[in-house]
Amino acid sequence: MANVIVVGAQFGDEGKAKVTDLLAKNADVVVRYQGGANAGHTVVVDGDTYKFHLIPSGVLYSGTMCILGPGMVIDPKAFISELGALQKRGTDDSMLKVSATAHVTMPYHMLIDAAEEDSRGDRKIGTTKRGIGPTYADKCTRVGIRMEDLLDGEVLKAKLDYLVPRKNVILERLYNLEPLDPKAIFEEYFELGNKMSKYICDTSQIIFQLIQQRKNILFEGAQGTLLDVDHGSYPYVTSSSPTAGGACIGAGVGPTYVDRVIGVSKAYMTRVGEGPFPTEQFGEVSDNLRQIGKAWAEVGVTTGRLRRVGWFDAVLGRYSVRINGLDCLAVTKLDVLDEFDEIKVCIAYRDPKTNEIHNELPSIAGSFQRMEPVYTTFAGWNRSTNECRSYNDLPVAAQRYLNFIQEQLGVPVAIVSVGQQRDQTIVIEDPIHGPKRVLTRTNSFS
Repeated sequence: MANVIVVGAQFGDEGKAKVTDLLAKNADVVVRYQGGANAGHTVVVDGDTYKFHLIPSGVLYSGTMCILGPGMVIDPKAFISELGALQKRGTDDSMLKVSATAHVTMPYHMLIDAAEEDSRGDRKIGTTKRGIGPTYADKCTRVGIRMEDLLDGEVLKAKLDYLVPRKNVILERLYNLEPLDPKAIFEEYFELGNKMSKYICDTSQIIFQLIQQRKNILFEGAQGTLLDVDHGSYPYVTSSSPTAGGACIGAGVGPTYVDRVIGVSKAYMTRVGEGPFPTEQFGEVSDNLRQIGKAWAEVGVTTGRLRRVGWFDAVLGRYSVRINGLDCLAVTKLDVLDEFDEIKVCIAYRDPKTNEIHNELPSIAGSFQRMEPVYTTFAGWNRSTNECRSYNDLPVAAQRYLNFIQEQLGVPVAIVSVGQQRDQTIVIEDPIHGPKRVLTRTNSFS
């Protein structure tokens, strides 16, 4: 399979877990390279639903090594809870590894995250309140606690004795919250470290050795391209780099070891939380996109929040191809569109202030906020695609829709998902061994 990165090509929640699960069947290793317990991935196997937040979904395959990389921020309590639920269902954890240098989400991170978001009022950014941003902030200011620190009582105590009084100043004076007890935190997290000790190791070295052994490695990101802290719709973003470049940093491998990059997009668009969303729909279209089929109800796995929904945005798609260097696309949830009489694709933006047409994503946040979509409309196919197992099985109108998407983005659609089950998947082109692509997008708007 070689070394492959799977990234979300939209605002997250694209169905990456199903694509990762499909590819993990032939992978020796699955590496999660960024984010924390703010992620939510769902995989359905033989009618059983598995929900993942920290642990790579590849853990469902016996003998596949699963690694939580150094670019992650890990809540030990969430990890142990998630692992315990998997163990009760008979999942083997013998091949699970946690980077010693991944940072730890502590109680004060979650308190500060929630208090800061609540204090924003109308200016909230939609954080999950899982402490992700404050954990990465401590990492960048070089005062963070890493997984390896949980294994050394002296180091952990010294760090907490320094940090907790400073965090208490923020909690008490800025947010009017009760102070935390450093001794109680030490005792709890040192114990958590002991419980996790068998998993904690130098994962970067392991990955490098596996690359030398020519093992097949799958790098899995959380969230999506438009939530990248550098390249997303800032400030309505996450605090890490879900894009393909983030995989190298977050896993600890050089870019020359990466063979392919696969982008995952829904056949339409969704977004959880605040921020610009040019193709967002309301009313009947929104209700239908969100609620068609109970299994497809658009609710965030981590937060339970209703997802905002809209039509496919080819402007954002082209941006994602460029930022990630995508080789091909996996389109998920095509079946959600089965009952629509007409379907729209945004091919450009119009700035209502200047009447200027934009084929590419505006770089200024204020401009992006006011963009209006320019649509191309397609006739729907009004036929179930759930039983389709090849491209030729798809209705002609569905084929036309997928062809238009790949023409607009300049990369081929290699995988199409037409349902939640593993076998409800169409592989049009081998996404791993297919040829490297040169962008050949044909713009219908200039």
